[in-house]
Amino acid sequence: MSIEGWITIATIAAVFGGLAFSRLGPDLILLAGAMALVLVGVLTPEQGLAGFSNTGLATIAVLYVVAAGIRETGAISYLVDAVLRRPRSVQSAQLRVMLPVAAISAFMNNTPIVAVMVPALTEWAKKTGMQVSRLMIPLSYAAIVGGTCTLIGTSTNLLVDGMVRTANIPGFERIGFFEISRVGIPLAFIAIGFIVAFQHWLLPDRTPPARMPTDPREYVLEMLVEEGSTLVGRSIEEAGLRHLQGVYLMEIEREGEILPAVSPQMRLHADDRLIFVGIVDSVVDLQKIRGLKPATNQTFKLDAPDARRALFEAVVSNSSPIVGKSIREGRFRTRYDAAIIAVARNGERIRMKIGDIIIQPGDTLMLEAHPEFLDRMRHSRDFYLISRIRQYTPPRYDRAWLAITVLAGMVLSAAILHVSLLKAGMVAAGLMIATKCCTMEAARRSLDWRLLLAIGAALGLGKAMETSGAASTIAQGLIQFAGSNPFLALAIVYLTTTFFTEIVTNNAAAVLVLPIAIATALGLEVSPRPYVFAVMFAASASFITPIGYQTNLMVYGPGGYRFTDFLRIGLPTNVVVFVTAMLLLPRMFPF
Repeated sequence: MSIEGWITIATIAAVFGGLAFSRLGPDLILLAGAMALVLVGVLTPEQGLAGFSNTGLATIAVLYVVAAGIRETGAISYLVDAVLRRPRSVQSAQLRVMLPVAAISAFMNNTPIVAVMVPALTEWAKKTGMQVSRLMIPLSYAAIVGGTCTLIGTSTNLLVDGMVRTANIPGFERIGFFEISRVGIPLAFIAIGFIVAFQHWLLPDRTPPARMPTDPREYVLEMLVEEGSTLVGRSIEEAGLRHLQGVYLMEIEREGEILPAVSPQMRLHADDRLIFVGIVDSVVDLQKIRGLKPATNQTFKLDAPDARRALFEAVVSNSSPIVGKSIREGRFRTRYDAAIIAVARNGERIRMKIGDIIIQPGDTLMLEAHPEFLDRMRHSRDFYLISRIRQYTPPRYDRAWLAITVLAGMVLSAAILHVSLLKAGMVAAGLMIATKCCTMEAARRSLDWRLLLAIGAALGLGKAMETSGAASTIAQGLIQFAGSNPFLALAIVYLTTTFFTEIVTNNAAAVLVLPIAIATALGLEVSPRPYVFAVMFAASASFITPIGYQTNLMVYGPGGYRFTDFLRIGLPTNVVVFVTAMLLLPRMFPF
């Protein structure tokens, strides 16, 4: 092996060590590794940066915009209601996620599925109190194994099929659409069953940092159950209002009667007033629940449509004319063209309806107003401080089905019309913005730059494995151990592909190992078919590291995971998939 190859292997080993033991973000560690290889001359600057012009990276970026349109319109709530509903256990929730995701992944690229489901699961976990770390890795793994069920399930399958067509293998011209399904479908069911059965011991309980409630202010907020909404007739628990993060339901007012100590089994009625107490982030989340709306009548007198409103926090000064008056008496909307949504008072829990609260100096008000409110009132003596709550955008539920239609059109055009996913995603992202399902500001915020940087840098490391000759040298050396035993050769082809998938990328691993696998089969004078399919399965079966497959990287941050969490569940999952593949491949595709 060349000196460049040894440098590459040492650098990748250092990157793995950093990911496993350092608290630095994966994007910084991967970028440092790629930059080091450029500085020592293993990669040219063009090769080191080539990953950032990769079509797969661009596809992920535009899919984040599509997912933003789904999120901003509240269409995620439809997806959650349709897929998750109210599972009784962690295992039930995982099955409700994994089975449909695996089925859809068989017919479309798994990246957009994960891009849409990540925010959906995050919102759902907030409602149920379930640790989202119990769902994110199963989501990614289900997308991976589902992709192995058909020829179009992953880009790797299509890449291998294209290489087979140009290899001119005697008696092996092409791969059938469902030929891989003979092994892929049972393998997917076994993998999903294993994860669900052993998740209690293998999956960690992690809380993403963004979800940790640290705000000491407790707001009082009234929400109204809209007539005709899906919440009517559901119990508190079924509606997802029992285990909310950082907020709790204090009482319900129904037809003038106060119902304290709300039971989880209590059924919601239309026009129920729900009184919540919680921190600011949780109050913002309540505004996004479909079927609930702020119960203060003043809110609905604002002239601006929902999408043109914003949330602000304002601290009342002692010279404010509303001090000493109730919110109802203070004519706040008329005076300031803003509506009071919630009130917080110096850590004190206010046990009364919003309209009856007597305003005191130092009270913090959560306001819904026009975006220009901050500019108009910045220097007003009525408030000590005014700040905008940046993360709030009222969901546009009237456009939810439009967003779902755009998403469905993207999926169908990619799966049936064979339009490239990048082109379909670009059109879908443009339509999300053009139809106002997503604003330009929300589109920019939706891009996970840390993930995109990590993927681009990981592709650079994979390029170094190829150009330095390290990958091909290791692959050839490992396969030589097989000797004349076709089954042992098959196992080594599979394990070699798996090894490179974890440290390079799935497509690069397939490109590196497939020619060697075919040559090995022909040299042993056996059918190359099981070897070709071994490469396809092993290249997709990337469970051990977050950098081996892009969907693993996509759930890494939102799940609050550590690098070792993937090793903990991914290694036994890889073993199960490997054993299953070794048992099925020779039977379905004899030597």
